[in-house]
Amino acid sequence: MDVKQLNALLTVAETGSVTRAAQLLHLVQSAVTRQVQALEDELGVQLFERTRTGMLLTEAGSRLAETARHVMTELERAEAEVRQNAGTVQGIVAVGLLESVSDLVAEPLVAQLARAHPQVELRLYTAFAGHLRQWLYDGILDVALLFGITDPSAISVAPLATEALWAVAPPDAGLSPDRPVPYAEVARHPVIAPARGNGLRTLLEEVAARAGTTARVAIETNSARVQKQLVAKGHGWAVLPAICVADEVSSRTLSMAALDDPDAQRQLVLAMPRSRRRSAATEVVARSLVALLRDAAGDGRWPSVQWQAAQPSGKAT
Repeated sequence: MDVKQLNALLTVAETGSVTRAAQLLHLVQSAVTRQVQALEDELGVQLFERTRTGMLLTEAGSRLAETARHVMTELERAEAEVRQNAGTVQGIVAVGLLESVSDLVAEPLVAQLARAHPQVELRLYTAFAGHLRQWLYDGILDVALLFGITDPSAISVAPLATEALWAVAPPDAGLSPDRPVPYAEVARHPVIAPARGNGLRTLLEEVAARAGTTARVAIETNSARVQKQLVAKGHGWAVLPAICVADEVSSRTLSMAALDDPDAQRQLVLAMPRSRRRSAATEVVARSLVALLRDAAGDGRWPSVQWQAAQPSGKAT
């Protein structure tokens, strides 16, 4: 098993076609076929199902492809670090961002690093907290913004901020940012919520339990943007972190107010794997990320937040 074979496996898996994979790899089709067959012969398993619609990974192929992605990523990281010039911060950094935070920091982070450290290659991933946490465990991510960390044994975390949850309603609901609303008022309406297993859904259920009621979930969607769209059209109410509705506070496309529950909040943390040595590039990216969030909390772009980190730092504890 070698790097060329693993690269062929991944390219065929991503394209679903040996012909297309050969074009991308600048090889003849027979060479790609030989590399895949050599892997199958060596491992004694079938890695692809050859169908009329394309090449589909088998269960064994999916497991190998997942490992191969990790191997190729680590090799790319190692190559970037080894080639680093003295005095230059260089390398590949994979950053995980919660969907709710990505609009606030993704573009500013890219712009800041392009100016200060152009040799740092960013790979930005957006997902829900559970997925980001798993990707940290699996070594896919170097650093991530998370909430709801209950078992930090495999990752190190540094608390950044505590963020309030808000009730989000249609424009004519009459909610006001300066008048907190009890969850009982939210419960009087159909609730548009994330699916079970999502961290925000868990927070919603905890809020409902403290209020002595249950959330009457009418629609489930794992997209805050879709939640806001449905709320704006009058299909129900939602409970979202304040950062998700920052733009709508001034545009008045929604009606919103903080929940009248001091425990209705989530804690945002900076998380990194414990098992991996942190490169200079990772430290630079982490510090930049924290500084951007701190500035947003200080200038009002991030509403209803209590900043906790003493100063920007890439070093989680």
